[in-house]
Amino acid sequence: MSQSDTNLGKFLLKAFFQGLVILGPISVTVAVIWYIFTSVDSLIPSLSQEFPGLVFILILTVTTLIGILGTRFFIGRFLVDLFGHMLENTPGIKFIYTAIKDVMVSFVGDKKKFNNPVWVKTQNEPEIWRIGFLTQSDMDFVSLPDKVSVYLPHSYAISGWVIVTDAHNIRPVEGMNAAEAMKFAVSGGITGTAANTADQKFKEDPNAPEIQ
Repeated sequence: MSQSDTNLGKFLLKAFFQGLVILGPISVTVAVIWYIFTSVDSLIPSLSQEFPGLVFILILTVTTLIGILGTRFFIGRFLVDLFGHMLENTPGIKFIYTAIKDVMVSFVGDKKKFNNPVWVKTQNEPEIWRIGFLTQSDMDFVSLPDKVSVYLPHSYAISGWVIVTDAHNIRPVEGMNAAEAMKFAVSGGITGTAANTADQKFKEDPNAPEIQ
């Protein structure tokens, strides 16, 4: 095989993988959106078959209206709180309801819990730090004074775990907001200020040396 054939093969292989990098995230994003759309739209099969997309729009509209009524109007808040109180005091159901409510409020509610990114020391020798989110700044309610709880998200996953450590083992994250810190953690440290700076520099000057 000639040198030109070898170079052509390497070029095509590199181009193929670059195509995967471009199409992969787009394809997965479209697939997830389509799965959510079709799942919601098929909640009323008879209606969705005759008017595709109508069920999705109706659910989206009703959810938005409930959000407005339940947060902006006294009667709406009263009814929502009353219904929530009933569920929280119903044996068996209250554990499911409170757990789901706490998780959803932590991510999208008015009182988000994952909005305080911190570095937490998980090992002394050698010194190892992990990025997480301070969820409890005071653990006295479980008789653990001077302790805090930190949520550590897993990389490339929607899961994570909680640790309880001494308050002096944490320090606030500087240079990143909560959303950027979550992206940094979930991406395995790939997404960050340095990486973004390197990408921007490469776009401006492809021959510039990489940031280490």
